[in-house]
Amino acid sequence: MRAIVRQLFASTLLCLAAGACAGADIVVVVSSRSPLAALRMDQVAALFLSQEARFPDGSAAVPLDQPVGTALRDQFYQKVTGKTPAMLKAYWSKMVFTGRGQPARDLAGNAAVRKAVAGNLAMIGYIDRDALDDSVRPVLVIH
Repeated sequence: MRAIVRQLFASTLLCLAAGACAGADIVVVVSSRSPLAALRMDQVAALFLSQEARFPDGSAAVPLDQPVGTALRDQFYQKVTGKTPAMLKAYWSKMVFTGRGQPARDLAGNAAVRKAVAGNLAMIGYIDRDALDDSVRPVLVIH
């Protein structure tokens, strides 16, 4: 079993390094009604790693995640935090155990994340660029 996991991990890293599995751009979105115009990569990482609970203007921030195991989620965390799925699992185990944080709530996909974010000024999520519409505003584009 470990050999299979190592092989999958190695092939995923190779794929990411070569850009062959990069797919479309990922956009970090907030409600179109939000006053927030842009965020830096480190600010997004802090929000999604439960190191920060507020947007730069001081308002509450509630991150929303894509489903576990999806390519979009794996790419987002790899590009924004530098963490692989295994590293994230270990990170969250430690954070939850020590009471320092909880992972973002998982939603069913692009449409669910977009709908939830559009309806709540405190929410922030990420979706495929192709799923972007006028109900949400991109605050960071990840290539």
